[in-house]
Amino acid sequence: MNMMNDFAALSRRSLFQHAGAGIGAVALAELLRQETTGKDRETAGVGLATHHAARAKSVIYIHLVGAPSHLDLFDPKPELQKRNGELCPDEFFVGKNFAFIRSQPTLLGTPDDAQFQFANCGQSGRPISNLLPHLQQVADELCVVHTLHTDQFNHAPAQLFALTGFGRFGRPSIGSWVTYGLGSENRDLPAYVVLITGQVLGAGNSAWGSGFLPTVHQGCEFRSQGDPVLFLSDPPGVTSADRQELIATANRLNQAQLADVGDPEIATRISQYELAYRMQTAVPELMDLKGETKATLEMYGASPGKPSFANNCLLARRLVERGVRFVQLFDEGWDHHGNVFQALPKKCEQVDQPIAALLQDLRQRGLLDDTLVVWSAEFGRTPMAQNTGGSGESQRAGRDHHKDAYTVWMAGGGSRAGYAHGTTDPLGYSVVDGGVHVHDFNATLLHLLGVDHERLTFKYQGRDYRLTDVHGRVVEELIG
Repeated sequence: MNMMNDFAALSRRSLFQHAGAGIGAVALAELLRQETTGKDRETAGVGLATHHAARAKSVIYIHLVGAPSHLDLFDPKPELQKRNGELCPDEFFVGKNFAFIRSQPTLLGTPDDAQFQFANCGQSGRPISNLLPHLQQVADELCVVHTLHTDQFNHAPAQLFALTGFGRFGRPSIGSWVTYGLGSENRDLPAYVVLITGQVLGAGNSAWGSGFLPTVHQGCEFRSQGDPVLFLSDPPGVTSADRQELIATANRLNQAQLADVGDPEIATRISQYELAYRMQTAVPELMDLKGETKATLEMYGASPGKPSFANNCLLARRLVERGVRFVQLFDEGWDHHGNVFQALPKKCEQVDQPIAALLQDLRQRGLLDDTLVVWSAEFGRTPMAQNTGGSGESQRAGRDHHKDAYTVWMAGGGSRAGYAHGTTDPLGYSVVDGGVHVHDFNATLLHLLGVDHERLTFKYQGRDYRLTDVHGRVVEELIG
């Protein structure tokens, strides 16, 4: 009997859910199974643990921390511009909860000047602000959702809700669920990589944590300066051979302990020691952008050795090109409670060219069809001004948090290109039709990866948990 083939016939979920007292031994066998990759996995009959045919193999998930003003970027509202400065309707304020607005505010329309004008772009005619001129050029790749809504209206809970399906700490992140269900296609790099520009978001590393899933599925943060991963380099006086022998010795002890106590976290430790050693070669090569052509660097606006969002977008392409399953980009600085019309153009300039270049580059390399790119945030911004001492027309005005309707988009990976879903009211406050809850959006993302969100579960504290909690539906209109 070939035990490796027996284990190969089971999915990762089945192994961990049904192994009972032998979970530690099963966990080790699963880690050993992961030593086969690519053609070897196919020969062994070890497919991905999909429930149906997958449209996407990998995800690049861009989260704009703080939440950009969708009303000024993707969802133009002429009526809001017309009524700029008017006191907002009672139904928008009375009995509602806002993070900072306390007295009845005035309406705040997008400025009527060339910089903030909208253009109907591409054959699809998608309206996109002139603040995003490069994204305008790839409008036909986008699947835009104008009616996303969430349950949370403050940053950290909303970030957790969007990325873990729950507004408090302790649940696995979406990237952890994906790697738990699908594994990796590269044995020398983590299945789930995180890249950050600016400060870490309010939810902290729980936004890419594994929660109650085995910790092998948590995101691995790559740094822009120094060692990309802490302690990746050999310490002074320690050779690569010395480190390999140290890891081998430690893992022999870990395997003995695993056999004795059956703790799957010991199996994780074994796996991570081995992966860390292999990463010593794979990661420096990955992070060195000097091998990219001058034309590619210029297309992204990237500069080797200088940390930037542009560099992270290029690294995201390099990661999925190498088989990394889930890449998450966090960009901080979108929380515009004041001076929104001064701050928004600066932030758009930082991300517009790199994101458009990422889509173009993936398309040119034949990667966009099976790579799902997501533009997201934790919520939207209000159509009312958060006053800073002046009227709604004040140049110092900003927008407060808004959970009831906002815009996100997807591209590639089987999403419906050139499509816009749902409508909001003339002032951009509420969903009129085609509402999409955060759980619906996440269910659709998993569906594109070949995963049924109701069947991707993990038993913890006596019940089965899933990313979409207890509701959620696949939005079929978003699938190409």
